[in-house]
Amino acid sequence: MEFLLLGPVELRVAGRSVDLGSVKQRMVLAVLLVDAGRWVAAETLIDRVWGEDPPAQVRTSLYAHIARNRRALAGTAGPVDGTADSGATGPQLRRGPGGYLLDVPPDRVDLYRFRSLVAQVRDTVLTDVARVAMLREALGLWRGEPLAGLSGDWAARTREGLRQQRIDAVMAWADAELRVGGHAEVISALTGLVAEHPLVEPLAVALMRAFQVAGRGPEALACYTVLQKRLALELGADPGAEAQQVHQAIVRGEPAPPAARSTPPPAGAEPRQTFPAQLPLAARGFTGREGELAQLDGILATAAERPAAVVVSAVSGTAGVGKTALAVHWAHRVADRFPGGQLYVNLRGFDPSGVAVTPDQAVRGFLDALGVPGERVPADLEARVGLYRSLLAGRRILVVLDNAGDAEQVRPLLPGTAGCLAVVTSRNRLAGLVAAEGAHPIALDLLSPAEARDLLAHRLGAHRVAAEPVAVEEIITRCARLPLALAIAAARAATRPAVPLATLAGELRAADGGLEAFTGDDPMTDVRTVFSWSHHALSSGAARLFALLGLHPGPDFSAPAAASLTGLTLHQVRPLLAELTRAHLISEHAPGRYTLHDLLRAYAAEQAHTLDADTEQHPAVHRMLDHYLHTAHAADHLLDPHRAPITPHPPHPGANPEQTSHPAQATAWFTVEHPVLLAAVRQAADAGLDAHAWQLAWALTTYLHRCGRWHELLTTQRTALHAARRLPDESGQAHAHYGLALAYRALGRPDDAHTHLDQALELFRRVADPVGQAFTRIKITWVLAEHDRYEETGDHLKQALELFRAAGHQVGQAKVLNNFGWYQAVCGDRQALTYCEQALDLFKACGDLEGEACAWDTYGYAHHRLGDFRQAMSCYHHALELLRGLGSRLDEAEVLAHLAESHHAAGETDAARDTWQHALTILDDLDHPDAEKIRTKLRHRDQHLP
Repeated sequence: MEFLLLGPVELRVAGRSVDLGSVKQRMVLAVLLVDAGRWVAAETLIDRVWGEDPPAQVRTSLYAHIARNRRALAGTAGPVDGTADSGATGPQLRRGPGGYLLDVPPDRVDLYRFRSLVAQVRDTVLTDVARVAMLREALGLWRGEPLAGLSGDWAARTREGLRQQRIDAVMAWADAELRVGGHAEVISALTGLVAEHPLVEPLAVALMRAFQVAGRGPEALACYTVLQKRLALELGADPGAEAQQVHQAIVRGEPAPPAARSTPPPAGAEPRQTFPAQLPLAARGFTGREGELAQLDGILATAAERPAAVVVSAVSGTAGVGKTALAVHWAHRVADRFPGGQLYVNLRGFDPSGVAVTPDQAVRGFLDALGVPGERVPADLEARVGLYRSLLAGRRILVVLDNAGDAEQVRPLLPGTAGCLAVVTSRNRLAGLVAAEGAHPIALDLLSPAEARDLLAHRLGAHRVAAEPVAVEEIITRCARLPLALAIAAARAATRPAVPLATLAGELRAADGGLEAFTGDDPMTDVRTVFSWSHHALSSGAARLFALLGLHPGPDFSAPAAASLTGLTLHQVRPLLAELTRAHLISEHAPGRYTLHDLLRAYAAEQAHTLDADTEQHPAVHRMLDHYLHTAHAADHLLDPHRAPITPHPPHPGANPEQTSHPAQATAWFTVEHPVLLAAVRQAADAGLDAHAWQLAWALTTYLHRCGRWHELLTTQRTALHAARRLPDESGQAHAHYGLALAYRALGRPDDAHTHLDQALELFRRVADPVGQAFTRIKITWVLAEHDRYEETGDHLKQALELFRAAGHQVGQAKVLNNFGWYQAVCGDRQALTYCEQALDLFKACGDLEGEACAWDTYGYAHHRLGDFRQAMSCYHHALELLRGLGSRLDEAEVLAHLAESHHAAGETDAARDTWQHALTILDDLDHPDAEKIRTKLRHRDQHLP
């Protein structure tokens, strides 16, 4: 079995070619083969195979090609060497969290056999005869243009890199071949290659030497003349020193000087190369980042096991997160693994001057570091890059490309042959390097709390940090765990050793989340200035979006919310979010959800204040709050379509509320967005948008109550009440009092609940809201029942029933009938069953699942009170099935408690205990006061067990 890449892509088994299907299928296989033994992400496969404009159903196509390749490979399963007892298995195309991995023995891929042979020649002491034999074998693996028949940017870049590897191998072979007298073979091989690559000077020099050794001086001189003219015409340069020396020797009839060996010189030979050591000083007190350092170590280990043209690690992250510190620290740690030296350049991709280092300038600096005389440096960038890569060939050099602006700034600086490794840092993600060059992405996040504490300990001393743990925690929080901010705070503390850290924490607290505490004279350590470099590099649309995000209450946001904030469509805002994500000014912490750390949020808020208040700030806040209000209002209607309604004002132009189509989707939306909605209620109230404040609080009520978030319900309803009073809006006040009553009752404060229900009832009367009055009367009966004042409930229920009937509100009528059933059951009256059956029928007719669950619970309670425990259990199970689908945990706990009572009454002690325990678990999770009642029951049962 053989996989062939050094020519048309082929799979051969027993010498026969296996059909690999379409070009795209062969392309997918080629991408996996080039990275054989390494996981390749699906996104990387798509980028490499389909480029920047993939079709709409690209993932479906990818999966189809993967499946076809897997079937093709399945035909090769079994012994890989054709013997019956080899024990080896065929290639495996695996799928996992990291994407896809093609596990195939390297010696079965022509590319890896070629690289292995060349590496042996480079790294092993051999005779020239052995060198010639091994390099001939390596070059014999080439069958023409590599990856022939495949198109696209990735194929072109990979093909160019492979061509360079072949040229390097040819040079090493020609050098050894001439020393063993094989000048005729060299002339035959190099004549065509020189014509194919007329600007690759070492090839021309090797051909001149071969002509001279063969006694064909005129042809050697003609070769030099052609080289000289080509260099002058296309690069504006003269031939290098070695070419000129060989030319002069031929003219004088003298032997040419010894060739510069393209493979390591024999032991003891005088080195001709320079060994650059350009790494900057490592950061003092570097700490943490163990995971990222392990990733870099793993990349280096992989490079050693499977030598490739170049291994690239792209370290990205937001401004001030410590990308340079990580890269430089790791580079110093592994410098001894690169005996050829270390090259470093700050590309200034986000420099405040706006003037980045060009690839031309960077390559020129590298050539200087590699000892190339000024007169020898070509004028053209392409020629400089060619010379730079030629000098790196056969050497192990670490290249650190710091602060890159984009992939195009980096590509010319990447080495072209095995043995070298490049580490690139950037505030952008450099997805192009990942897709085209196979870079290993490492996204650098904020420090963990432990890492932040270690950083302060390294800077200030472990004793000082340990002495004030509370102050240290606050400093870490105020610095948002951003290394740059922590370093600034540590420097301030270090210069004032007698000042307690609590004082520094107080100074940061006084800044109230702003950036003033992190400013200074040095722009490199001024957080606001460092952030501004990323901000200034944005497009105008992305810069506006970033500024408007300073108006968002947080803690995170969705793409639709960003669209409403900007007044753009979702289609228009997605590229802007992608730009901010690439620049690490925001991060996509969950699919479709974005956030930014506190200091970046503070910087965004500063930018928001530079926008015009009337034309940008105020309309953006209105659109955003309209987005959340109208989405929440519609989602709440799905959760409880029969509650007393409100009608918000229509949304402002540009606001695009999200659509939810069923209760489960509405619950999921509330679950994700409820922290944002809580913050939006506060923001609306603080901004004087009181209608938004109380209506948002109203829209949150059902969700918060079902999930047992009663303290949050209490807080939002208090805010709503104050907002409604400021308007003044009596309907809003009535709804807020009603919501407060729900919270107080759930928190075990029935007297407070009754007070607010009385106020709600009076306000609903004033605004002539019969449905609001009726629901309030039902809740009053609940509070009365908790004080065993059942005789007072009848009048409230009768009035509620009249109000619901007058309003044509069938679900309300069903609720009243259900409550009548409950109170009749308390009295042991069989009439309770009739009320429950009527309520059930009405709830089912209206499609009210929550009401139906409550009716089943009441029905079960009525059967229990009448001594029919088995029927009661059946009713309770019906209720539980519905409630679990609704996510109403408190109601579920109450029904479980009722079910446990029936089990206990039926003599089923173990079932009763298990069911009470289940109810207790839920009530403990909800921190509900009824948990103690259940716990008491369990203790009592344990005491009376035999």
